[in-house]
Amino acid sequence: MRILIVEDDKDLNRQLSDAFEEAGYVVDKACDGEEGHFLGDTEPYDAVVLDIGLPEMDGITVLENWRREGRNMPVLILTARDRWNDKVSGIDAGADDYVTKPFHIEEVLARVRALIRRSAGHAASLIECGNLQLDTRTSKVTLDGGPVKLTSHELRLLSYFMHHQDRVLSRTELTEHLYDQDFDRDSNTIEVFIGRLRKKLGGQYIETVRGLGYRLVSGEKQEEGGEAAS
Repeated sequence: MRILIVEDDKDLNRQLSDAFEEAGYVVDKACDGEEGHFLGDTEPYDAVVLDIGLPEMDGITVLENWRREGRNMPVLILTARDRWNDKVSGIDAGADDYVTKPFHIEEVLARVRALIRRSAGHAASLIECGNLQLDTRTSKVTLDGGPVKLTSHELRLLSYFMHHQDRVLSRTELTEHLYDQDFDRDSNTIEVFIGRLRKKLGGQYIETVRGLGYRLVSGEKQEEGGEAAS
């Protein structure tokens, strides 16, 4: 999962970035509204943490522009505690949730997790695909009730599959959500990670849809289309 943090307070930006990275997210950062708007308009994000009081372009304007331009990623706005009108303006501009400053980092993490789940159609913290389970709160994966040990990249990839199961995902889309903007991306590495996941989960969960990409399906649906690969 890939997150954009737009916050002009460099210490707070770093704290948020470190927390999300520690939780397993890929993080891009911006310290002013213009840079944040550009990144949000040109890069795919699973969620955005957006401060209201930004230099160059304020957060409300950034958000309004994104929504006008058809960018529909979930957005959590950060507002000052005593400025209730910022909350109203933010929600009206297209924000999905808000947190008031000062705040606990864990609350921001929890709210972003919820936004990502809901945007993908999942209400509960535990996402299931057949006998495969992902606990989004702890990032723990189990198969048939037993733990599955994954590397950070394998976990990111599986998490994206779990949130978007039964949907065909191209290598390009998977690559864009696995690495930050500065990484030298190579979509061929996705095949390597998928091969590793198949070895750990079994071949029935991730199927190849020839010419299009990959799809995560439950064992019961595996025969409906595509082809599994070892």
